[in-house]
Amino acid sequence: MNQIQSELLNALTKILQTSKNPIDSLTPYISFLTPSLLHSLISSPSLSAQPSTLLSLHKLSLSLFPCLSSSPSFLLALLPRLLSHHKFSESKSLLLSFLSSDPQNTFFNSLIHHPSLSKLKPLLEISVSSYVQSGRPHLGFELFCLLKRLKKKPNLLTCNTLINGLIKFPSLHSIQLGKQVFYDSIKLGVIPQTSTFNIMILGCCLEGKFNEAISFIEKMKEFGCFPDNVTYNTILGFFCKKGRLQEAGNLLQDMKEKGLMPNRYTFNILVSGYCKVGWLKEARKVIDLMVQNDVLPDIWTYNMLINGLCGEGRIEEAVKLKDEMENSKVLPDVVTYNTLIDGYFKHGSSEEGFRLVEEMREKGMELNAVTNNILVKWYCKEGKMDEASERVRMMEESGFPPDKVTYNTLINGYCKAGKLGEAFEMMDLMGRKGFKMDTITLNTILHTLCKEKKLKEASELLSSASNRGYLLDEVSYGTLLAGYFKDGMADKALQLWSEMRKKEIIPSIITYNTIIGGLCQLGKTEQAISKFKELLRNGLVPDATTYNTIIHVYCKEGKVEKAFELHNKMVEKSLKPDVFTCNILLSGLCSNGMLEKALKLFNTWISEGKAIDQVTYNTMISGLCKEGRLEDAFHLVSEMKERSLGPDPYTYSSILGALASAGRMNEAEEFMSKMVEVENFGEQSLQLKEQNVKTSEITEAYDPDSNACSEQIIELCNQGRYKDAMRIFEASNQKGVTLNKSTYIVLMEGLIKRRKRLSKAVQ
Repeated sequence: MNQIQSELLNALTKILQTSKNPIDSLTPYISFLTPSLLHSLISSPSLSAQPSTLLSLHKLSLSLFPCLSSSPSFLLALLPRLLSHHKFSESKSLLLSFLSSDPQNTFFNSLIHHPSLSKLKPLLEISVSSYVQSGRPHLGFELFCLLKRLKKKPNLLTCNTLINGLIKFPSLHSIQLGKQVFYDSIKLGVIPQTSTFNIMILGCCLEGKFNEAISFIEKMKEFGCFPDNVTYNTILGFFCKKGRLQEAGNLLQDMKEKGLMPNRYTFNILVSGYCKVGWLKEARKVIDLMVQNDVLPDIWTYNMLINGLCGEGRIEEAVKLKDEMENSKVLPDVVTYNTLIDGYFKHGSSEEGFRLVEEMREKGMELNAVTNNILVKWYCKEGKMDEASERVRMMEESGFPPDKVTYNTLINGYCKAGKLGEAFEMMDLMGRKGFKMDTITLNTILHTLCKEKKLKEASELLSSASNRGYLLDEVSYGTLLAGYFKDGMADKALQLWSEMRKKEIIPSIITYNTIIGGLCQLGKTEQAISKFKELLRNGLVPDATTYNTIIHVYCKEGKVEKAFELHNKMVEKSLKPDVFTCNILLSGLCSNGMLEKALKLFNTWISEGKAIDQVTYNTMISGLCKEGRLEDAFHLVSEMKERSLGPDPYTYSSILGALASAGRMNEAEEFMSKMVEVENFGEQSLQLKEQNVKTSEITEAYDPDSNACSEQIIELCNQGRYKDAMRIFEASNQKGVTLNKSTYIVLMEGLIKRRKRLSKAVQ
């Protein structure tokens, strides 16, 4: 600084010291002011006793030279002087303003290299809290460590602010850093208070370390602190979120023993926790306990229990609770009505739902966006898409434009109604309005496209989803995978699988089951086994579906021993083989000429009291019939009847086929005449036509002679020429031609219809 500048600085300093309006008195000198001169004025020891003048001078400086607003040195010259006069609020405000436009952390770097750092404890403290407030608690932690190295004891507020900021910051190690600050601050001589412990308890709960959280309650005694409602409410809240309600109850008891009276928030935490796990009786008891303790339930308390009751379909009880609310002078709000309306719609009482909508209007309550979306959802569920669209129009007229939920609901509705064109139109409209379709809705569209075999469109939607800003998940890929396999497009499915893995979307056991099942259906057993081994390498645990799929493919290929090896592994892994597993193994044994082993497994299964079904019996009856063991088959038919499991048309077709194959045609015809008594046979056989292959778990090989005879018999039955159909049936059996199951069913239906007509004519 030259002599002229030095003289000017002294003159201006004197003016600012002596003038009643110091800043106004600088007006004649404005043209002489420079950033460096202003910096010198701010730093002048002569003005350090005038904080108000310094603040005004800072404001003037920024108005004259905006560049100073990004100068950390200018701020560093000002703040220590303000803090020396306890101008904490003003100092923090200036610092926060600076930090909001300091992404490069220039202030932090200037501060830690300040030559007089050891004299700047107050500045370091407000800097810690300011960095926490500006979302950078880790820089606050660095400054705390600096205080520790300087052996400076921070104040309690600074420590609490930093611990709280670190614990609530979404970072992997920030909670551990918060704990470090807690213990280091104690070493520096800071005495924690209840509020400090409450922050630490929150951190432990966020980590799921509940025992550590409870240990802090005991640790409080060492520092003369006592737990308060916040202490207990914090732990109770997390216990309830995790469904650890027994422990929550014990903690509540401990709270009372320590002389703390649960407040409304405490009780509401418990009501919420009980409702979430469906313990509605316990939730009701808590509300009664509130009343006994003169803690009146509020709207939130009642709404939680009403929501729980509606979730379980107990709508009438929920409505009674609404009446109880009103009697207690707690007026139901729009949330109460929305919950009840949605409950009625979900559980089939739409009339009552609409009555409540009218009741809302009568009470002067305005239907909000949620109410309207509930109505739209109900119309979509019922397939009333015109009414849903009309409701959306009414929403707009009422000042509630459709939101993301509305559009997603409509798209889902159009998909379920098979109106894909409208769904895509709605999707485009949604995009133009600035909304993004959620992943569930995207997956619904993909499912509908695959269901309608529009795999090209499904593939295009999946490919363009990321560019449109839609999030894809495992279900998105799994849906198209299933579509490709169903259409026999294994190569496309495997290509999609590779794409999914490249995008680091980790498949769960459900998606592995899709690819393993698809490969098995298409006869690609080796690849299916390879995927099975891959999922094991990836640390996934196969479920019953996985094992059953591989067991079935082994049985189908005649590798019955391997199927049983896998069955044994399934048991080792504590997975209980179900009736479906048993049926697959029985079918495999019967198909591969191991009837005795099948009978042994069947009898073992029954003796152990395990569940069996119609398929179990039909599989065994079919196996016995193929071996010509008709008497044993008839014995199982009787057993089926005793267990109320049938017989069904599949059972009869197995018996009829066996009788015909044995040349026992008179018995076959007599057997069919008895079937007139089978109730709803026509309906059962129609169902069987759809389920035939699934039930037997055996696909029959193509036989041209069999197909020709079958087609001829079916055609004759359709024409009502049952006698001619029966002649061809007898002839085919004499030639040793095996007819497929559906032919037996059609023939039986025809003969039964004929006998019923003759029976009516005689009557």
